[in-house]
Amino acid sequence: MLEREVQNTGKVLVLGHRGAMGHAPENTLVSFAKGLELGADMLELDIHMSRDGELIVMHDGEVARTTDGKGHVKDLTLAEIKKLDAGSKFDARFRDERVPRLVEVVEWAKTRIPLVIEIKGDPIPAAGIEEKLIEMLREFGTVDDTLVISFHHPSVKRVKELEPRVMTGILFTGMLVDPVAAARAAFADSVRPSYAYWTPELVAQVHAAGLGASSWIVNHEAEMDYVVPMGLDSIGSNFPERLRAYVDRVGRGRRT
Repeated sequence: MLEREVQNTGKVLVLGHRGAMGHAPENTLVSFAKGLELGADMLELDIHMSRDGELIVMHDGEVARTTDGKGHVKDLTLAEIKKLDAGSKFDARFRDERVPRLVEVVEWAKTRIPLVIEIKGDPIPAAGIEEKLIEMLREFGTVDDTLVISFHHPSVKRVKELEPRVMTGILFTGMLVDPVAAARAAFADSVRPSYAYWTPELVAQVHAAGLGASSWIVNHEAEMDYVVPMGLDSIGSNFPERLRAYVDRVGRGRRT
């Protein structure tokens, strides 16, 4: 797993946030292809479960913001979700881009790029979503190349209980009293708050505990100036080409 390889080396992985959502409709196959094209080291995406038990790639619990439909993913069938236009709201040239199933993305990414899969909830993750995810990763042989994250820390813990080999991470908003203890409680391998909550001291603390350090979402050079020198292992961006160019220029890129 790439993030383990770079951990505490000073190198920074570029994570394409929902693919390359600054350039293409988020969490779609066209966005993931764009993220790969623009130099991301890994691609991040979000999953919910449909009414009929399919793992659906979408950030929101509801479909209205990114598609021409209405309703909650958990109340819709795969067939209903597949009828939705997931591209036109971003730009008319992406008309008829469809909401992908996770299996489509995993199959596409397997020989191309590792994935960071975030388990979402509405308001909490669907029962059994962790089991379905691990079953799919085993089927495709991508357990060792996938990182699973969530704001719902019990889901992170459950994933690790099901498959100890898969790398995991806890997401959170705000400054925790003890992020390392929170990661330990969830059996997590990494700590992943917004970039605004990182300090050099916290990065050192996390690395000293043998954990990975990651942040989201860094789109502008002033933000990169703040966070890249701290020594994080990975950073997410809506514009992976901007972060790619920055970390390569300062010698922090994985290949530099």
